[in-house]
Amino acid sequence: MPDEDGTADPLLRLGIIGTAIAALCCFTPILVVLLGAVGLAAVVGWLDVVLFPALGFFVALTFYALWRRQGQGAGHAGKDD
Repeated sequence: MPDEDGTADPLLRLGIIGTAIAALCCFTPILVVLLGAVGLAAVVGWLDVVLFPALGFFVALTFYALWRRQGQGAGHAGKDD
């Protein structure tokens, strides 16, 4: 159920996809193996500095999109079309 400007569903989709990718990279050694194979193993020490804030941002974005979606449902509940 998008807003008048159509931003609720894209925000929710972006939040869920971003959360899934950031969680996958945080909790599994996918990036460590890939960066080691490419020769960028020196970057592995900085992954936590980038990935944990990214995970927090995408989780917050998902909750914000869900909150906006709940607000829209409550706003349209009393109106007759």
